[in-house]
Amino acid sequence: MRRVLLAVSSLAALGCSNLLGYDDVEFGATGGSAAGGAGGSQSGGAGGAAGAAGVTSGGSAGQAPGGGGVAGSTSGGGTTSGGGTTSGGGTTSGGGTTSGGGTTSGGGGTTSGGGGTTSGGGTTGSGGATSVCARWKADRADMSEGTWSGSTASCTAGDVTAAGRANALKIVNLYRFLAGLPEVTNNPATDAQAQECALMMQANGQLSHTPPASWKCYSATGAGSAGKSNIATTPGVKAVDLYMADPGNPTTIGHRRWILSNSLGPIGLGTASGYSCMQVIGGSGKAAKPYMPFPPAGEVPVQMFTASFQNLDSTGWTIQSDSIVLSGAQVTVTDAGANKPVTVTQLLGGYGSKYALRFNPQGWTSQAGHTYTVSVSGVSQPINYDVKVVSCN
Repeated sequence: MRRVLLAVSSLAALGCSNLLGYDDVEFGATGGSAAGGAGGSQSGGAGGAAGAAGVTSGGSAGQAPGGGGVAGSTSGGGTTSGGGTTSGGGTTSGGGTTSGGGTTSGGGGTTSGGGGTTSGGGTTGSGGATSVCARWKADRADMSEGTWSGSTASCTAGDVTAAGRANALKIVNLYRFLAGLPEVTNNPATDAQAQECALMMQANGQLSHTPPASWKCYSATGAGSAGKSNIATTPGVKAVDLYMADPGNPTTIGHRRWILSNSLGPIGLGTASGYSCMQVIGGSGKAAKPYMPFPPAGEVPVQMFTASFQNLDSTGWTIQSDSIVLSGAQVTVTDAGANKPVTVTQLLGGYGSKYALRFNPQGWTSQAGHTYTVSVSGVSQPINYDVKVVSCN
């Protein structure tokens, strides 16, 4: 089975500056061992010891032997502005909104318009099992990747047909809808940068956030985007579910955290036939949620847990925050009053949120028809929420 590589960018808030870091991970659905990643590690752009290249069987990320981070990881400086949005043609169907024209999915039905794409659903989050399932089914009815018009032979970044980019953005906003987060948009300028990034990954058959100038089809634009993006060895639509499951990335769950970040958007979406880049760093989002759990509070489809090849119970439930220090947190999960054991792991800061933890079910799996009550103590602001798992068959 084809292994899937992802790489995630980190953004840590240090006063008014940003710290960019990268965590290369490998997914092996059959648990096979392989060398991957970029090797080496730096922290803060200066320190850190060399980390082991790639990851081990099952996709677990290797920890750097020295004092500076995770395997295949580098951090440095630099930020980017998310750019603006455009307005154009297109109308909405089913209550969605559109920015930049183009395809809109708002709880059913789609329409096409001018340039750019977005997904509807607004900022209200899940509104009951019926609307959650309707949105889940409607947004996943078309998962086609589109067709790439570029060429590695001529080093032409090209573009992906509109449906491919629209579908990738739609799935990003589906997850944000479930989480009660505002939708994000893309824009042509950032898409073009991400497209150059995807071309470079495709041409060289590997991932890097710091591609050397010796790479085939190298461009400064593509290299710049690589340093601001989640990147994967899959086209852009499939990559979103992989980012949300985030197997093989146990120290950060950083791909997921970026998609659920308060600051996300606008994003850039670039894809080639087998590689893709999602430009996420430098967003101007203002969601300001005090904490963001995943699976989120409220109704969630049981199908979400297996949308990628590894179950969310295996990769872990997460809580992220920009303001609540989670280092001393204790997590309790109950189902109809019965305790459901979990293990709690602190995650590295800066990957889409300042603080984060994950907790993994021990001896149980999430089931449709059950409501799981999560309580977090030992933090400055107690956290309590219910996750109601529903079947969207």
